[in-house]
Amino acid sequence: MTELAIPQAATVNHLSETPFARLLAQGARPPELVAYRGVLTPLELCAPERETTALVSGVAVHDLGWFRRVAVRGEDRFRWLSGMVTNSVNDLAANACAWNLVLNAQGRILGDLHVCREGENLSLVIAADQYEKLMAHLERFIIMDDVELVPISLDSDGETALGIAGPQAADILTRLGLPAPVEAQTSARGEWHNSEIRVNRSYGVATSSYDLWANESMIPSLWTDLIDAGATPVGATSLEALRIAEGIPAYGIDLSEKELAQESSQLRAISFNKGCYLGQEIVERIRSRGSVHRRLRTLEIFGPLPAGGAELTLEGGIIAGQITSAAELPLARGSRSFALGMMRSEAEAKNQSFSYAAGGVEGRARILSAPPEL
Repeated sequence: MTELAIPQAATVNHLSETPFARLLAQGARPPELVAYRGVLTPLELCAPERETTALVSGVAVHDLGWFRRVAVRGEDRFRWLSGMVTNSVNDLAANACAWNLVLNAQGRILGDLHVCREGENLSLVIAADQYEKLMAHLERFIIMDDVELVPISLDSDGETALGIAGPQAADILTRLGLPAPVEAQTSARGEWHNSEIRVNRSYGVATSSYDLWANESMIPSLWTDLIDAGATPVGATSLEALRIAEGIPAYGIDLSEKELAQESSQLRAISFNKGCYLGQEIVERIRSRGSVHRRLRTLEIFGPLPAGGAELTLEGGIIAGQITSAAELPLARGSRSFALGMMRSEAEAKNQSFSYAAGGVEGRARILSAPPEL
């Protein structure tokens, strides 16, 4: 069993296979599984370049079985949840989701999750590697509130998710008679084989991507139909490489309880116009001050791939930051390597390239001012 990138607190022995991984295990050539986001999921399903090409210029289908969905019920659900997360809840549109950070009272990041609204219904989407920690944290703050957190993905119906990504993803969804929401972080429900599927357009920088939520029993037929419609199967290695190239952090890999909200550089997860929430005082104090001492940045790498934790330095050996994750992205025009790194603000202001060491070889890195064109 391979370990790709999971928080150190998790161990492979305690991880379970996703429903999709169990499906593929029944085939003639079961794929190698990797520990990723708190589950075991396929490592690769095609040649790396073919998988990347599908993600950035075609259409790819992949596992999302590491997500857990939780219903938030009770009369006080909107008020209570708004006080627990960094983004807007009360002003969330009727069929929309928003990415949120969960902070402690000191403004440090405890984790991240999505809040989704369908009409008057609220739900949370949490990665498996954060599920127990965040559920315990949230439950602790239900005191005199009429609020109940009800797991959906772990109930007897066995709900799970597949992902479809790429510029042709919407065409395939339409071909299958499913909705393809135009706006990111919006959702719609559709019918497929007399069963209901919830389609959410997720956030993407380099490509379009959709989450398809369905009953576990539907996954074999849904997977087959997506492949027959032209989607290329991809595994966790390619998804991880694209995530890094897009500059989307993963909690437990790029962010931890050491970081403050603004150090994540993910202002799309923070509303500065909502009411009070846990950790807001620190967020507002940083906002009024106007800066933090370090920020997570996307870098392009020139040289051998650095390991997480590798130091980035300026001329003279001045420490500029630290790599949190890095990956090579095989592309039709040649491979490129990208990384996420926590960079010191004073070093970033110098607008210079950085040095790092990997396997005794020196490489160079530069901060990207905009998402790369892939």
